[in-house]
Amino acid sequence: MIALVLLGAGAGLGLWALLVWTVPPRPPLAELMSRLNSIPAPPPILVTGTGGWAVRLGSPFTGVLRAAGLPGPTVSQDLAIVERSPETHLAEKAALALTGLLLPAAVGALLALGGRPLAWPVPLGASLALAAAGFLLPDTTVRAEAERRREAFRHALGAYLNLIHVLLAGGAGVDGALTDAAGVGQGWSFRQLRRALDTAQLTRTSPWTTLRQIGEELQISELTELAAALSLAGTEGAKVRASLAAKAAAMRQRAGTEAEGKANAATERMALPGVLMAFGFIIFVFYPALTQITNAL
Repeated sequence: MIALVLLGAGAGLGLWALLVWTVPPRPPLAELMSRLNSIPAPPPILVTGTGGWAVRLGSPFTGVLRAAGLPGPTVSQDLAIVERSPETHLAEKAALALTGLLLPAAVGALLALGGRPLAWPVPLGASLALAAAGFLLPDTTVRAEAERRREAFRHALGAYLNLIHVLLAGGAGVDGALTDAAGVGQGWSFRQLRRALDTAQLTRTSPWTTLRQIGEELQISELTELAAALSLAGTEGAKVRASLAAKAAAMRQRAGTEAEGKANAATERMALPGVLMAFGFIIFVFYPALTQITNAL
């Protein structure tokens, strides 16, 4: 029964993929006209990587998932932040879902060969649950990793603002301060800043334009505000040294508040194991007495 269910599901999935491949969905006319009249967007500054065992296993299913509209806009932005290509992400989703779908069936087959067969609803339900969990797990992992990188970038941006403030106080220009401050730091955050400034030099655009672009790609409002302040300094001649110092102080205060909140939350979570241990100790102490009382009744 399990084999018939799996074979039917595989045949249906194959027929659906063949139908999508032979008769692809047609986009509406308004979307096609907007593509012709729209100005092409600048190439992304963030780079993506490829590779992994899941690419080889799940790559045949990436076309089907692409036709279904995956990944979504939010997941695509998170993938750009963690430097992972959409094809790799979709291949991982397909590979984990396929593994979760087939693993309980394989265990059930082994138990049946060993003389201990399971009822067919058990491996079927486990297969569906593990397949759904494997399909959603890469999205959760990418979202958490992207949030960690955004937080690290905000910390690095505070140090970057302090360096710019010091260089401006020493008499450096805005462009020189941006480049020199980005060349001091190390790590992923400063590499993205240097890549944005290098892109500005190669494309002969203003550095605050590429900084605003990378701020939008990373979804970091502080970097977008920094680009707006620097554009005022470059076009209007405004004094931005004091505003950069105030923004750096505000970012440090915000980072300290968030760190304190996370520490308090971790402290509250640490109290839960103690409560469970105390509850187990109480049950361990009073269980003999309760047993004697129930036996006496």
